[in-house]
Amino acid sequence: MYSKILVAYDGSDLSKKALEHAKKMAAAAAEIEVLHVYYVPVLIVGEAVLTTPNLQKNYYEHEMAVDEEIKRLISDLPSAKSIIKQGQPAKTIVEHARENENDLIVIGSRGLTAIDELFLGSTSHNVVQHASIPVLVVK
Repeated sequence: MYSKILVAYDGSDLSKKALEHAKKMAAAAAEIEVLHVYYVPVLIVGEAVLTTPNLQKNYYEHEMAVDEEIKRLISDLPSAKSIIKQGQPAKTIVEHARENENDLIVIGSRGLTAIDELFLGSTSHNVVQHASIPVLVVK
C-alpha cells in the first residue's frame, strides 16, 4: 500500500512502538526511513548567542547513540535507513517527507518530555496539521 514510509524517532517508548508498527506495515517492497531530529538549544542574552562546546559535544554524543540504536532496530530491514537532522522537529519532519517524496509518516503520539509539549506544542499534532501526506499517530 505504501512504498516510502517515514518514521519519526526520538528514542521514546512510543517512537519505538511507531517504528515497530511501520515495520509490520511495510510490504516487501516498502522503503522505511527513520528520521531523528534534534534541536540544540541556545541562550540569547541581549545581542549575544550563548552555547558551550560541552553542550554541543553532549548533544552530538547523544545523537550518535540514538543513530546506533536506530541502526540496531532496523538491521533486519535491508531497505531501511537512519537519518539524523538538526532543526525544529515538526517542521523538519514535514519538510523531509515533502523533499523525499514519502507517502506516509508514522509518529508516536508523545515524545520524550511533556515539557516540550507545554512550550512548543505537540510535535505529532504539528506534523498532522502541516503534512500533505497521511500521518499515522501511534499510541
